[in-house]
Amino acid sequence: MPENKIRGNAIMEGVAEGEVLYTEESISFFGGVDMKTGKIIQKEHELKGQSIKDKILIFPKGSGSTVGSYVIYGLKKYNTAPKAMILENAETIICTGAILAKIPCMDGVDIKSLKDAEKVKVIITRDEAYIEVLR
Repeated sequence: MPENKIRGNAIMEGVAEGEVLYTEESISFFGGVDMKTGKIIQKEHELKGQSIKDKILIFPKGSGSTVGSYVIYGLKKYNTAPKAMILENAETIICTGAILAKIPCMDGVDIKSLKDAEKVKVIITRDEAYIEVLR
């Protein structure tokens, strides 16, 4: 595989292209993300005030209440969702939300190999899941 492709595990199929919004901190969607604006509102989070709308959101894992799945679905309904979500380890809350909202999602990714504001293309099918860094 060429060096600009990073493999992962498929959670929700889809294709997305865009700019990376990267954090090494977990995200709690319930109480941590405003579904009407797409902005991170989680106290003391390094991305507080930034919008996840139309970004390729890269984070290690989710945290918090199961209501987070509903918030992810709400983000899609309000048109404030990320284009895709890439994680090191997605737990049930993130998986359920991504599937309900039909947001391309994958995990098992070494997120440290990606950079904030980098342009990427995410391709997730039944057979493969990878990120291509666009140069």
